[in-house]
Amino acid sequence: MFYYVLKYVLLGPLLRLVFRPRIEGLEHVPESGAAIVAGNHLSFSDHFLMPAILKRRITFLAKAEYFTGPGIKGRLTAAFFRSAGQIPVDRSGKEAGQAAIREGLGVLAKDQLLGIYPEGTRSHDGRLYKGKVGVAVMALRARVPVIPCAMIGTFEAQPPGKVIPTLHPVVIRFGEPLDFSRYLGMENEKAVLRAITDEIMYAILTLSEQEYVDRYAADVKAEEAAAKAAKAEKERKFPRLPSR
Repeated sequence: MFYYVLKYVLLGPLLRLVFRPRIEGLEHVPESGAAIVAGNHLSFSDHFLMPAILKRRITFLAKAEYFTGPGIKGRLTAAFFRSAGQIPVDRSGKEAGQAAIREGLGVLAKDQLLGIYPEGTRSHDGRLYKGKVGVAVMALRARVPVIPCAMIGTFEAQPPGKVIPTLHPVVIRFGEPLDFSRYLGMENEKAVLRAITDEIMYAILTLSEQEYVDRYAADVKAEEAAAKAAKAEKERKFPRLPSR
């Protein structure tokens, strides 16, 4: 119930007013039956803009940190995501990927729309990164189509770290459904899963026209964070002398 209150009364009208999103290719999203909507992930606002413009309900696999934050803000955020029907997924540990797949298959078994970001995390620099193969596993096991989606302009409106979004044109573009029935029964073949995932990412890239990086976003983030920490440590140990 709260999902539809958010969509039609509270959050949906506000998002449409602020962002005025232009929707392209909405006819590619099936009116019934299970399907996966796989998109790029540029902004925290992506979680809300897509559900606001879709006619059907869509359930996202959301990172567990949204449900475990400390203090009043953390509790409010957790309550919001739970009320909106989003599913927490623990991204740490060896079983994290399998847990996400189980949760996703549970949504698809109910003939619902599942929203997923194959990159596994938000892009920190606006580029599109290599996709993880979980989306391919779910598509094959559930025997459902994958609808590629591109969020355009949300990075400029609300990049990572920005709490209040700025006014910026936003386009939400859906592509034609991708059918992978030719690979049925091959969900344990690593090469097949990689090929399917790359095809999905290429479809997203075509829609979004982003720069593509053939590496996992989490790895690049970790490397940049380590380099930044090393630089800060070096400056702490060897501070620059003031210039005369």
